Amino acid sequence: MDTDDLSEDLYKAVIGTASKFHEDLRLQFGLLAEDCKDEDGYLMKSLDFIKEVKEDLECAIDEIFFDNPLTIKQLEKALKEIESELEEVKQIPIEKRTFIDW
Repeated sequence: MDTDDLSEDLYKAVIGTASKFHEDLRLQFGLLAEDCKDEDGYLMKSLDFIKEVKEDLECAIDEIFFDNPLTIKQLEKALKEIESELEEVKQIPIEKRTFIDW
């Protein structure tokens, strides 16, 4: 799937929030969509990615960022905010989420 296939709710929660912190972080979350079949798959993959990054923040910084990487504190803050947004979207039944026909 592509990020264009995501509901507006999930897109804003992940892509929008990641963009507030760093474009390279947004890119990493965008790439996750390629391996997903649907909205819920992407939501779960995003949560798994956050968990994985949290396990080794220093290594993740080297792997995620190309230029001007976030500090560990900034990355922790970004991940916490994205995770919180994801948990909110998880509470919205998929049939109630807003999908945009691009």
